[in-house]
Amino acid sequence: MNGDVALVTGGASGVGLAIAMALHAAGYRVAIGDIDTDGAVKAAHMIDPDGATAVGLGLDVRQESAFALARDVLVERWGSVEILVNNAAMTAAKPVLDITPEEFDAVTAVNLRGTFVGSQVFGRFFKERGYGRIVNLASLAGQNGGTATGAHYAASKGGILTLTKVFARDLAPFGITVNAIAPGPLDTPMVHQTVPADRMTQFLTNVPVGVLGEPAFIGATVALLVGRAAAFITGATIDINGGLYMR
Repeated sequence: MNGDVALVTGGASGVGLAIAMALHAAGYRVAIGDIDTDGAVKAAHMIDPDGATAVGLGLDVRQESAFALARDVLVERWGSVEILVNNAAMTAAKPVLDITPEEFDAVTAVNLRGTFVGSQVFGRFFKERGYGRIVNLASLAGQNGGTATGAHYAASKGGILTLTKVFARDLAPFGITVNAIAPGPLDTPMVHQTVPADRMTQFLTNVPVGVLGEPAFIGATVALLVGRAAAFITGATIDINGGLYMR
């Protein structure tokens, strides 16, 4: 182990779990935070049955107190925490004129508020320590207007791109980097629920590379961004979308 500790929100399944596994494989001690506490505990046990280098925590990313508690638990358990991966997300595909204000608030509370609150709580902690790494999971939807997702999801992910720049600028003097990853469609249950099997072949004709992305590669990219050597990249968004959005 390299000694650094990472908290991955929404890490009990899907991309979050792939990120947690990649970080653990790279030598990090990993905490999986998820509103599904049992799922987080089971995921951590799968990564390290002994619990020495992986732990699962209940975490509601909408609550500042939940992030503060997770921070304190990790400091007590492992002495420190250096990395935050804001991955937890809620998604829904619905026409913009049919989205209720309550539905809009529910999605943005998890995706955008959760990223803000987590970055703020851990940003303060990292500032005191003089070092930290934050990686935010944005989305292609936040760049192209969400052609396959709801406006609430797309708006929240676009907001994450802006928050990444704001936190990166303000925290840079304190040894803290803040970056985002914007994935396109990945081979995950979320994508397969959105695109039925009988439509997948047609869906993939719109992806220049012709395949879905691999969650494991997202994890590997996170591991690269949180490394001690990654001090000169901050405020960046890494596009991993099969060519669906180019700039």
